[in-house]
Amino acid sequence: MKRRHVIAAFAASATGLAGSSRAWAQSWPSKPVRIIVGYSPGGAVDIIARAIAKPLQDSLGQPVVVENKPGAGTNIANRALIDSAPDGHTLMLAANAIAANVSLYQPAPYDLARDVTPIAQVGRVPVVMVANAQSAVGSVAQLITLSKAKPGSINFGSPGNGSTPHLAVELFARAAGIDLTHVPYKGGAQALNDVIAGHIQTVAVNALEVQPHVKSGKLRVLAVLSPARTAIFPDAPTIAESGFPGFEASVWYGVIGPAGLPASVVARLHAEIQKALALPEVRDRLTASGGEVLPGTTERFASLLASERARYEKLIREARITPD
Repeated sequence: MKRRHVIAAFAASATGLAGSSRAWAQSWPSKPVRIIVGYSPGGAVDIIARAIAKPLQDSLGQPVVVENKPGAGTNIANRALIDSAPDGHTLMLAANAIAANVSLYQPAPYDLARDVTPIAQVGRVPVVMVANAQSAVGSVAQLITLSKAKPGSINFGSPGNGSTPHLAVELFARAAGIDLTHVPYKGGAQALNDVIAGHIQTVAVNALEVQPHVKSGKLRVLAVLSPARTAIFPDAPTIAESGFPGFEASVWYGVIGPAGLPASVVARLHAEIQKALALPEVRDRLTASGGEVLPGTTERFASLLASERARYEKLIREARITPD
């Protein structure tokens, strides 16, 4: 029942008031539109935001500017969005953190159902588990065997406590019934450097970050934590193929706005984003980033946000995960 109430709240937020919505439809957009990104330039979220900004600019007839606001686990960016006017001129390309941070940070920095308007899911990039190419951990099966023989003996690095890769591996460890030791870093690059140097055994990051090190032969992909194999690592098995059917842990991306966006603005933005995602150049850009395009309805994206919030809340509470 609680989850249905959350989804209903999202749907109500996305629908808005019909009368005011029609008025907005006649004048929006009346100035440049900004897309906030809670990460530094050059990362996967930033790349994807810029990939959709150009076609949106062409179709909306106003400049669409990507604004990077990294820090505090994306909460700086989240707050900038939530505090913005609900006029359709401030949006955000959000990822998993928007759903996890409600439980990760206490007191909760915002109410996801009350403070955010879902607009459209854009795509996803799989989290991958990798090991040093010379490591004894050559597969997920070996990782499980070694871990069960000596619980806690296998460690894994991540971009930080509460990061999407960290939460993904914690979910996997629970599914596999094993005890892994988490080693948090201040970003994926540091974690990758230490697994290459042999200081840690495995690392979990998004597929884009690990790609050059796999190509150079320094790292071996144990599994991609997504339903299907990824185009950039076609030979790497999925976690389902490794014995865990139905398991998924991807970095997903979607466009959101502040609460109270007029329904006409939500509908127009959703339609234009769907058009952008159908363009070959946008699809190619996301594929090059290790991801896949995921068009769909606003309601489906709202349901994803609600289900992910619930999933992360349970994991964070049971595993007693705290931010860095």
